[in-house]
Amino acid sequence: MWYKNRFVFKAIVLKVISMGRVHHPRRGSLAFRPKTRAKRIYPTMKTLPAISETKIQEFAGYKVGMTHVTIVDNRKGSVTYNQEISVPVTVMECPNLKVLGIRTYSRGVYGTKAISESLSVDNSADDLKRAGVHVSKVKSKDLKEDIDSIAEVRLIVYTRPTETGVSKKTPEVFEVTVSGNNTEEKLKLAEDKLGKELAVSEIFNAGETIDVRSVTKGKGFSGQVKRYGVKLLAKKSEKVKRKPGNLGPFHPHKTSWTVAQAGNLGFNNRTELNKMIVKIGEKDLDIKGGWLNYGNVKSNYIMLKGSVPGPCKRLVRFRAPVRPQKYKYDEPQVTYVSLESKQGI
Repeated sequence: MWYKNRFVFKAIVLKVISMGRVHHPRRGSLAFRPKTRAKRIYPTMKTLPAISETKIQEFAGYKVGMTHVTIVDNRKGSVTYNQEISVPVTVMECPNLKVLGIRTYSRGVYGTKAISESLSVDNSADDLKRAGVHVSKVKSKDLKEDIDSIAEVRLIVYTRPTETGVSKKTPEVFEVTVSGNNTEEKLKLAEDKLGKELAVSEIFNAGETIDVRSVTKGKGFSGQVKRYGVKLLAKKSEKVKRKPGNLGPFHPHKTSWTVAQAGNLGFNNRTELNKMIVKIGEKDLDIKGGWLNYGNVKSNYIMLKGSVPGPCKRLVRFRAPVRPQKYKYDEPQVTYVSLESKQGI
């Protein structure tokens, strides 16, 4: 009896193995779940690299648009090394950031906690009132009073949209972190910058790579096919074609979070890593007819290789890379910048 069962079992196993396994990759990506709307129109910066050098490692700018440039290829090992190549670039206008104040933080088991701050009274009151900031009502505290418990030093800065092609007056107010291991040096650097302006050329150089973070374009309410890329059903399917085949099994008696469903698409915080700075310039980027939906670039700007998330006029924040590449680029040699009209003029 044991031998018969053994042979029967072996036959069943061979039959199961010989059957083809029905399997395919899931339709759509779960890489950016949950797909929730951003809380505000400009992004938060939650992660920063650990840098021992005492310096400011963040900045921000308004997205202008895209064009293309011709540069000398500086990638060693490339088949076009030392030859001229055409590269798509994103232009971001970066007017100087004004330093409003300094804020220090301690770190505990529940995260960071603000312990002291100092504000500069020499600021444009009208701009800050539009953003809901009233400097005269804030009580400043001595920064060095609890110096032993300070874990982070941040600068409170605000943008200058009136100096750009963005048609608004209300500035964005946010914090930028001062990196380093020595608290006294970080406080000294912050106090030197208090009430002054920060230029993008002081923090980054052409040829460096940076991480960009922005709020993507909002596309409103979208169906399952556009939102997750699920496959269309057959022509003779019941009622509709642009929906999932089913919403899951009978048990468990609930819809799984992995099932593609309709909802809001876009307006999410997204980060792209290691974007190379092609050029840093100032007031020399007048395009024929102006930039589409933006106007003219009136102040400092940077060119980043490739695309950047978000529509034009949206504030993009960038930082030193958290996953820096081992290879370091030389400063790109830009031989041509396309300033032809993007409107067909």
